[in-house]
Amino acid sequence: MVTVRPSLWPERSLWQEPRPVGVPPASRLDRVLAGVFAVAAALEGAVRPDVAWRPWVTVLALALVPALLWRRARPLVAVMLGWGVVLVLSVLQLVTGARDVGLFCMMVVLVLLWSVVRWGSGREIVTGVAFVAVIVVLGMTASATGWADVFGGSVLLLLVVALAAVFRYRADLVRRQLSEIRNEERAALARELHDTVAHHVSAIAVQAQAGGVVAGAQPEKAAEVLAAIESEASRTLAEMRSMVRVLREDDTVDYAPQPGVADLPALARPAGNPVVEVSLEGSLTGLARPVDAALYRLAQESLTNAVRHARSASRVTIDVCREGDCVRLRVVDDGRTEARATPEPGFGLRGMAERAQLLGGSFSAGPTPHGGWVVEAVLPVGAGA
Repeated sequence: MVTVRPSLWPERSLWQEPRPVGVPPASRLDRVLAGVFAVAAALEGAVRPDVAWRPWVTVLALALVPALLWRRARPLVAVMLGWGVVLVLSVLQLVTGARDVGLFCMMVVLVLLWSVVRWGSGREIVTGVAFVAVIVVLGMTASATGWADVFGGSVLLLLVVALAAVFRYRADLVRRQLSEIRNEERAALARELHDTVAHHVSAIAVQAQAGGVVAGAQPEKAAEVLAAIESEASRTLAEMRSMVRVLREDDTVDYAPQPGVADLPALARPAGNPVVEVSLEGSLTGLARPVDAALYRLAQESLTNAVRHARSASRVTIDVCREGDCVRLRVVDDGRTEARATPEPGFGLRGMAERAQLLGGSFSAGPTPHGGWVVEAVLPVGAGA
């Protein structure tokens, strides 16, 4: 049985954290924000006479415009530039003792602090937050704010950092979940391709080999062999086209029901080589749809493996029986086992084991004590319903 071990995400420190995947470029919202800030800074600089050095402060404030445009692509540069302006104003206030040298609209620097935590790497986050913390302490010292203002300002900055971290790791969690879903869909598609195409191609190969023998000894039967090959090839092509239509999201697809237990008798070949017999026992009409489809695919893949790998096999039996709340599938061939030591699980065995495990069932495959090969799966009747 194939054992699948869940992959563990490696632990790493904040300093080693990479930048988020798929950082978007500057958007229309960023350009609107930068434009609104530029207008607000110009207007506030013009109408507030209480601001010291208004022309110079207004020019320094306008230096934040490019920082707002760089906040996603270069978050550390943006936070350094934006909070660097705050640092210059704090130093001027500390040196000159002026009471008010800042504009209210410069609160937009909080957006830059958000951006470095949301979009930066671990090193950029540590560097940017430490830079901001130093500037905030210096600014509070310069303005001689009371304890209430210190507490309120600190809580505001921590809230911005916390919210940015929550949004960052929530987006990363969603991205990982989507990646897992895509991987599961790829595995499911791989199983479907292997089970359907491999079965028909194996049948074509067997018919072609038989045709080479029949063509020389009984030329009149060559047409029957060619007709069988054509039929299998047509079914393979039809199933491939059906899968391609499903993958094309722009097309409207008429989904055909997947084959199930009721379709297993079609796999029987009374006059084939090997002979294939199908036996259905018990009430098999109330199976959940995923279980019904899985039983057919498991039987189909087991038959394909028997036809391809069973040496000197003359008979393959497919038995399906209901046992209480479970249904058991057993596929046995009478091929030689000495040359069929238990192999490393290939795509077929791995896919069959995954099908059974996903439905909460069990799967086993191996040689029988009396010769031949047996594949057995037990699935809950209502799994996946």
